[in-house]
Amino acid sequence: MPGGVITGWGAALPETVVTNKDLEARLDTNDAWIVERSGIRERRVGGTVSELATEAGRRAIDRAGASPSDVDLVVLATSTPDLAVPATSAKVHQTLGLSGSAFDVNAACAGFVYALVAAFGTLALSAAHRVLVVGADCLSRITDPDDRSTAVLFADGAGAVVVEGTDADGSLLAVDLGTDGSAYDLLTCPHGGFMAMEGREVFRRAVRVTVESATAALERAKLSAEDVSLFVPHQANLRIIEAAATRLGIPMERTAIVLDRTGNTSAATVPLALADAADAGRLAPGDVVLMTGFGAGMTWASLVLRWTAERSG
Repeated sequence: MPGGVITGWGAALPETVVTNKDLEARLDTNDAWIVERSGIRERRVGGTVSELATEAGRRAIDRAGASPSDVDLVVLATSTPDLAVPATSAKVHQTLGLSGSAFDVNAACAGFVYALVAAFGTLALSAAHRVLVVGADCLSRITDPDDRSTAVLFADGAGAVVVEGTDADGSLLAVDLGTDGSAYDLLTCPHGGFMAMEGREVFRRAVRVTVESATAALERAKLSAEDVSLFVPHQANLRIIEAAATRLGIPMERTAIVLDRTGNTSAATVPLALADAADAGRLAPGDVVLMTGFGAGMTWASLVLRWTAERSG
């Protein structure tokens, strides 16, 4: 059965930077409080999902050495589409000049991993040869600017990868997907409203499901934490990441972190962290990469793959 390999990656962040000091001026908070509880020092806001997804996608396609017309499917993971209808991926498809088809995925902060699984599955069915997978969100649009519990956390951004089909063994080794609908109300956003989150309970569940899902994926790949070259978790909270990494037995030096600079960008966090690590030369062919996302639903997803692209730079 045909497989797939990642050949390119890209990231896009809005120009406007909002620091913790900026938030001090209008909220009952301070830099030390935010850093201690989240690890976030600044975040980016602005733009639209289609704009950010297009920019990240173009960079991923260029990094893959392909042209837009070579891409015959785009899968966009987002919880903040430009419009209710049509899918924002259609706008990205048109703007980039892609061929083939496009669709959106909404699995909240686990969305990019779900979209990546969909891409590998499409390649396995020979329904596409080259897929652009994008995670993009503009959470500032659905965040109450006066709510210090959420305004300090959420931000905007996009990350993308290109996955190409191959007749040889693909890079995907294992996946784990799941949802606990009983926790549906822990993180919600009504149409036209702002996000509401039960932070303490989300924190507790997030650590547990991250560890359980990542462990399940590694077991299916017949690998252990010692085999993981790079752990790429959802960038929601540094304390969650540290707790999960400790329980998994993966040291922080093998963990990708960008939330101190980007905040929580939902579906964009995993590809942003992956692109940052790849650009920094932290990945080499043969490395084992573990990606894990969790979010509203409560929905989670983990994926293990063997990196095949050459070092950046």
